[in-house]
Amino acid sequence: MNITVLDGYTLNPGDLSWEPLKALGNVNIYDRTPKDKIAKRLKNVEIALTNKTLLICETIENLPKLKYIGVLATGYNVVDIEAASKKGIIVTNIPDYGTDSVAQLVFAHILNLTQHVAEHAQTVQKMKWSYHKDFCYWDFPLTELKDLKMGIIGFGKIGRATSRLAIAFGMEVLAFDTFEQENIPEGVKIANIDTVFNESDIISLHCPLTSENRNMINNNRLSQMKSSAFLINTSRGPLVNENELADALNSGKIAGAGLDVLEKEPPEYDNSLFKAKNCYITPHIAWATKSARQRLMNIAVENVNKFLHGNPVNIVNLM
Repeated sequence: MNITVLDGYTLNPGDLSWEPLKALGNVNIYDRTPKDKIAKRLKNVEIALTNKTLLICETIENLPKLKYIGVLATGYNVVDIEAASKKGIIVTNIPDYGTDSVAQLVFAHILNLTQHVAEHAQTVQKMKWSYHKDFCYWDFPLTELKDLKMGIIGFGKIGRATSRLAIAFGMEVLAFDTFEQENIPEGVKIANIDTVFNESDIISLHCPLTSENRNMINNNRLSQMKSSAFLINTSRGPLVNENELADALNSGKIAGAGLDVLEKEPPEYDNSLFKAKNCYITPHIAWATKSARQRLMNIAVENVNKFLHGNPVNIVNLM
């Protein structure tokens, strides 16, 4: 069985092993695959694995041997699902591998916005403390999390993991989800979306991107937020209207933002958020701890193994 990984570098830049996958067939692994080489690299392949390399309708229709597409991520919008389904190609994804890692980065951003640890450390390195008249100083407001309200938009597994951390910090949690929720954890209050935006001190996004919620963070929603509130997005970049968020930050409509995702990745050099006040952007790394990537690798290999043995799992089409 011929197996090709189109863009394996971000999953495994060298600190993981491909050997379990290689044990399943004849494997070719490419760090990255440009658009003009996708069809050539998949010409005689039955199994394709992709992270962010697009498999569009035209490409899929011209790959007669392709039987399986494994997406090396939870989101599978990089594959034309309808085209794959029409050809009977199974598409799978990797669920639940990065829940705790994503929740951890949410609080890395929150703690950065409330404590500014790195920036204060840099001032110490520049000798500001050494020459200061007092035993301490702070260049930014310092905010205690206890008793603040944490608003969570999207209360799936990552939203729930984030709520557990918030509760551990002594925060109140307001959660909104479009699906009815069961087994609500103690300390969490399910609320409507307007209440979450109106009352929260910190809002964290944890919802999949749909046509209905694209640009959900816009002037209207930002106007509902407290001027002291922070916005965190580790979910999907297009949930946020970036220009309107930049305007809100620069005008003081909200106090700050921590973002791990942007609408276009890599972003354009002139992205309006790069110069926005109190806006901190990380390069889509919430998923990328070694532990999370190892889980992703393990699940990806098991997905292929199950498919080869006629018992495919984590299927996102042909249901």
